[in-house]
Amino acid sequence: QTISPMLTVTNLDTGHPIILDVREAGEFKKGHIADAIHIPVGSIENQVNKIDLYKKDDVIVVCHSGTRSAPACSNLHKLGFENVFLMTGGMQSWEENKLPIVKSKK
Repeated sequence: QTISPMLTVTNLDTGHPIILDVREAGEFKKGHIADAIHIPVGSIENQVNKIDLYKKDDVIVVCHSGTRSAPACSNLHKLGFENVFLMTGGMQSWEENKLPIVKSKK
């Protein structure tokens, strides 16, 4: 399933989706969606315990342009997550729509 950045904002305002950012640490630090959980795409299986509680919740997966999100979504489905969404266009699209980002201080 896919979801647009604008619909993601609507869901953040009305529901409680989990934003899972699967980019690398350097990309995440430069700017991410507020309250996003960061697990690089290659570490999902090793770090799934960080998000195990959210198996029944909406999980919106974000990367830079949408390419890394697809395998991450497949992986999450295999790990038992029920409602996984790929945010189309990734952070690139999020920023093009002038949506707010948070930068890490570390």
